[in-house]
Amino acid sequence: MPPAATLSAANPPRSARNGLALTAVCLVALMFGLEISSVPVILPTLEQQLGTGFQDAQWIMNAYTLACTSVLMAAGTLADRFGRKRMLVLCLWLFGLASLACGLANDAPTLIAARFVQGVGAGAMMICQFAILSHLFREPAARARAFAIWGVIAGVGLGFGPMVGALILAVADWRWVFLVHVPLTLFTLVLLHVSVQESRDPAGHRLDIAGMLTLTLSVFALVYFITQGTENGFGTLAMLGWAGLAVAGLLLFIVVERRSAHPMFDFSVFRIQRFNGALMGSIGMNFSFWPFMIYLPLYFQAGLGYDTLTSGGALLAYTLPTLLVPPLAERLALRYGAERIIPLGLGLMGAGFLAMAAANRAAQPSILLILASCIIAGMGLALTNSPTTNTTTGSVSADRAGMASGIDLSARLITLALNIALMGLVLLLGISAQLANVLPGATALDWPGISQNIAAGKLGVPGMNATQAQGALRHGAGWTMLFAGLGACGLALSSRYFFRRGQ
Repeated sequence: MPPAATLSAANPPRSARNGLALTAVCLVALMFGLEISSVPVILPTLEQQLGTGFQDAQWIMNAYTLACTSVLMAAGTLADRFGRKRMLVLCLWLFGLASLACGLANDAPTLIAARFVQGVGAGAMMICQFAILSHLFREPAARARAFAIWGVIAGVGLGFGPMVGALILAVADWRWVFLVHVPLTLFTLVLLHVSVQESRDPAGHRLDIAGMLTLTLSVFALVYFITQGTENGFGTLAMLGWAGLAVAGLLLFIVVERRSAHPMFDFSVFRIQRFNGALMGSIGMNFSFWPFMIYLPLYFQAGLGYDTLTSGGALLAYTLPTLLVPPLAERLALRYGAERIIPLGLGLMGAGFLAMAAANRAAQPSILLILASCIIAGMGLALTNSPTTNTTTGSVSADRAGMASGIDLSARLITLALNIALMGLVLLLGISAQLANVLPGATALDWPGISQNIAAGKLGVPGMNATQAQGALRHGAGWTMLFAGLGACGLALSSRYFFRRGQ
C-alpha cells in the first residue's frame, strides 16, 4: 500500500491533474490581467519616486503592449512545435524574472526594458494557456466549463487590478506591484510540473519570422513617431524617418504575408463582412476603453485631487462592469444577434465617454457623474467583448479559427499600443490649448515642455497656480474623453455597416 500511495501522490488522477492544471492556467490569466490594470495606478507614484516624465510613463505601459504584440503569433507556432508545457514554463520563468527586475529597477530606462521582457513572457503565456486548456479539456461541456472559469478569473484580474495596485501602494511600496508576481509565478510553475503533461502538434505551421518582424517594426516605428514627436517635432527629419519606417514596414508586411505559404494573416478573411463587423468591436474596445485607463488614475489624482487609494476605488466603477455584465451580454447576443449587440456595446461605450467629457466641463466636476459615466463605458465594453470574440472565430471555418483568433488578438494589442500613444498626444494638445489662456507670457515653443510636466502630474508650473494647472490637465483630459467617445461611436457605425453588408 505505501508504494501505491506514493505513486498516487506523484501522479494524481486525471481529474485531479486537470483541476490543478486549470488552477495553474487561471493563475496565469490572473497575473496577466493584474499586470495590465494595476500598473496604471502606480504611474503617478513612479513619476514622483523615479523622476519619470510623461513619455516615460507611456513607454512603461507600451513596452509591455508592444512586446506582447510582437510574440503573439509566433508563440502558438513555437508551442505546437516544441511543446506547449515547455513553452509555458519557459515564458513563466521569463515573466517572473522580468517582474523581479521591474521591482528592483531604480530608473525609468531599466524599468522600461524589464517591462518589455515581461511583455514577451506575458504575450506568449496568453497563447500557451489557450492551447493547454483546449488539449486538456476535449469534451465540449468540460471545455466550456473550464473556459468559463478561466474567463471569470481573468476578469477578476482586470477588474480588481486597480484596487490591488492602490492597496499595495497604501501598505507597502510600488515595487510590490511587480514583485507580487514572483511568488505567484513559482507557485504556478509547481502546479504545472505536477499536473500538465507535454503535448505538441508536429504538423503545425512553420514560423512566419518575416511577417512577425515587419509587423513589429511597423507598429513600433509608428508608436515612436507619435510618442516622441511632441518633444522632437513631428516635421523634423528624424521623426519623418520614423514615419517612413512605419509605412515601409507595413508595406513589407503585406507583401510578405501575400507571398507566404503559411501567413500570420490570411487577408482573405477580410472578405467576410461578419468578421469585419466583429473586428470593429475588437478595435473599438482598444481604441477607447483600455488606453484611457492608463490616463484615468492621473485624472483622478492630479486632476481631481484624490489620493491613490480613493483613485483605486474609483477605478472599480470603470473596470467592475467588465466582470459583472458579460453573462448578460451573452444572453443578449443569443437573443438579438451579435450583429446588433456589438454596435450597441460600442455605442454605449462612446456615450459613456461623451457623458464623462460633459461632466468634466464643470468648474468642479461631480465625481458622481464621472463615476456614472465610467460605469456606462464599462458596460459598453462588457456588452462588446464576448460577442466579438465568439463572432470573429465563429464567422470562419473551423480550420481557420486559430488564425482568426490571432488576427483578433493582434488587432486588439496593436490598437491599444497605438492609442496609448495617440491619447497621450491628444492630452498634451488639450493642455497646450489651455495654456494660451492662462499663460499669455509663454510662447508656443514653451508649451510642449510645460504640457508634459502637467500631464505627468507635476502641477508646480512657474506663472501658474495649482488650480490653473489642474484646470489645464482637466481640459486635456476632456479632449481625450471626446476622442475616445467619438472614436467608439464611429466604430459602432462601422461595425453595423459591415454586419449589414454581410446579411
